[in-house]
Amino acid sequence: MNYSTLLTSLENHILTITINRPDKLNALNKTVMSELESAITEFESNPEAKAAIITGAGPKSFVAGADISEFVGLSSAEGMELARTGQNIFFRIENCSKPIMAAVNGFALGGGCELAMACHFRIASDAAKFGQPEINLGIMPGYGGTQRLVQLIGKGRAFEMLMTGNMIGATTALQYGLVNHVFNSEELLDKAKSILSLITTKAPLALSRIITAANAVFDQSRNGYNVEVEAFGECFNTEDMKEGTSAFLEKRKPVFKGK
Repeated sequence: MNYSTLLTSLENHILTITINRPDKLNALNKTVMSELESAITEFESNPEAKAAIITGAGPKSFVAGADISEFVGLSSAEGMELARTGQNIFFRIENCSKPIMAAVNGFALGGGCELAMACHFRIASDAAKFGQPEINLGIMPGYGGTQRLVQLIGKGRAFEMLMTGNMIGATTALQYGLVNHVFNSEELLDKAKSILSLITTKAPLALSRIITAANAVFDQSRNGYNVEVEAFGECFNTEDMKEGTSAFLEKRKPVFKGK
């Protein structure tokens, strides 16, 4: 599928989704959000794609925020609808049945930080900057930022970032637990693909259930332990479980088929 604001490439079962508005620092407008949702749908339905990377075009920015020009003149009801739409798209990413990593190559601010946090995990270049500067515009995060930032770095640190609007660098983001690894800019995508290449060798059905169970930690309507028990039991009905245990006992590498 062709997109006007995204670049996509599939290599070795890894789909790379690049937000491609470098002249606007890859800001999220309505078109980007709509195409991002379509790309996630395409990713989920493509059996050849087993994992995905979301990154930004150009050397400066992952996503420098939402396109503020689209906020001007909105009513309260329209603002709420904008937030609901953004949250729903980011929920799709967070709950995708296949692993999605954010490779943060520069500014991840506002909606960009929210997008990165919606991914299952994040790595960053040493030039990356993270922040939720919405307070400087007289607004606040609306795409899940207040919720995920607290979950990822803790209440006190999240409040400071949300209330000051200050940015943090990659080293601090690593210290806070916002990102898993920091690499040189030149090696960021290669490192992302290396990590996902390992993950794509694992059992797809088990990976999907790990995502479901881990996300249940933050879903107050569900008992995460019960979700884990059910998901664990479901694994025993899969061919992958039989292959994995046989391979372990036979001292060979398993070949999983997602069945």
